[in-house]
Amino acid sequence: MALDIRPHGRVGAEILGVDLARPSAADLAQIRAAFAEYGVVFFRDQTIDEAQHIAFARALGPININRFFTAHPHHPEIALVLKEPDQRDNIGGGWHTDHSYDVEPALGSVLVARELPPQGGATAFASMYAAHDALPDHLRARIEGARAVHSARHVFGSKPGAYEAMRETSRDGRIGNAGAADVLDDVVHPVVIIHPLSGKRALYVNPAFTTAIVGLDPEDSRALLAELYAHALDPRFQETFHWRPGSIALWDNRATWHYAHNDYHGHRREMHRITIEGEPLH
Repeated sequence: MALDIRPHGRVGAEILGVDLARPSAADLAQIRAAFAEYGVVFFRDQTIDEAQHIAFARALGPININRFFTAHPHHPEIALVLKEPDQRDNIGGGWHTDHSYDVEPALGSVLVARELPPQGGATAFASMYAAHDALPDHLRARIEGARAVHSARHVFGSKPGAYEAMRETSRDGRIGNAGAADVLDDVVHPVVIIHPLSGKRALYVNPAFTTAIVGLDPEDSRALLAELYAHALDPRFQETFHWRPGSIALWDNRATWHYAHNDYHGHRREMHRITIEGEPLH
C-alpha cells in the first residue's frame, strides 16, 4: 500500500500512514525513496520506544556511535540532544550538516522528540539540492571541480578558540571528548557532490565544519565560502519544522543543512538522535 507523501513547504516531505514501530519492507522502500528525493522527511503522531528507534535507524543503515554528544544511559546508539531549563546554549544552534568532517560523512540522522517546551524549539532545514540548482553562473563556474576542507577540531577540539570548548554545552558535559577531535585529521570533499542515492547534485559545504577551499589563499577562500553560504541561506531554500509530541525527523546530511532554534529559555527540551553511517562522496 502506498504511503501518503506530502511536500512540506519548500523543503522536505511529510509521510503519513506509517507506524515506525513496525514498518514493513514496502514502507521502508517508500521512505528511502522519499528521503533521497526530498532530503528530509517528517513523521507525526508516532509512538516508538528506544529499541524501536534503534531498529528503525538500523533498517536504514549501520549506526554511527557519536563521539562527542552525551549518550543515552542505557542505549549508546542514541545521542542526547538536551537543554535543561537553566541552560542558555542549545546544541545545533547554527547552520550545519552533521559529520561532514568524517572521511565517509554520515548518511543522516533520525531525531525523535521526547520532551518539548510549550512553544519554540523548531528546527529549520535548508535544501542543498535547491541551493545548487539556483547557483548563478559566475558562482557555478568558480566552484567547478573545487574541493573543500572539513574539520572537527575547530568545533569540538580542546585548543584555545575551539568553538565548543568555550561554550556552556562543553562545560556542563552535554558535549565532550575533545581529545577525540584533536586527533582527527581534516578531510577533503567536493564542493558539489553527486548524491549517492538520488543522483542529484548538491552543494556540500557548511558554515560549522568547512574551513577552506583547497588551492585558494585564506582570504580568497573565506570570501568564496561566505558567498556560497549567503547564497545557500536564501529563504527560498528553507523551511521550518515545528515539533509536536510524537514527531520524528529523518534528514539527509548530504542534501540539507539544519538549524535548531534556541527560543525556549526556562523550559526543558530532550531529543534522541541516532546517526546512520554514510559512504565516500564524489
